[in-house]
Amino acid sequence: MIELILEEAEEKMSNAVVALEREFIRIRTGRASPALLDSLKVECYGSLMPIRQVANISVPEPRLLVVQPWDRSVLSAVEKAINKSELGLNPMNDGVVIRLPIPALTEERRKDLIKLSRRVAEEGRVSIRNARRQEIEELRKYQKAGDISEDDLHRGIDKIQELTDRFVADLDKILKEKENEIMEV
Repeated sequence: MIELILEEAEEKMSNAVVALEREFIRIRTGRASPALLDSLKVECYGSLMPIRQVANISVPEPRLLVVQPWDRSVLSAVEKAINKSELGLNPMNDGVVIRLPIPALTEERRKDLIKLSRRVAEEGRVSIRNARRQEIEELRKYQKAGDISEDDLHRGIDKIQELTDRFVADLDKILKEKENEIMEV
């Protein structure tokens, strides 16, 4: 029973780390990455659609993204979505494709991105701590019901804390790598 709770805690904490990595991909560093545009929704065909469903995104150069819609009629809608986003990119529409040069980051922008990264990492830590709290409550329920002993409860709590510490350390390592990537000139 305790093993099941530990597996559940590990899965929840692992999901929090995976979510953090996914969010970090979207934070612009200075290099072009198609993942920068993943969160963009384009208003076309009467609904909002993810940009990947209406266009091909390629990286021909380290500081350039090229967005090529499959249907030229949505070119202006794609451009509008990029302009409305908070990515700070200036699209260049040539009538066939949209070129997105990735400007070098200013020192001020780098600091803002580091603050954003730390805020996202803190959300991940909160998620991990919530998983810890939920699983400890689950252990306490089993102990109150008489399904596990008090010693088993304390051993389980200690193991959950070890998991929490391990995943928070992983999260901090990922944050440090992202900060270094952002500060890289």
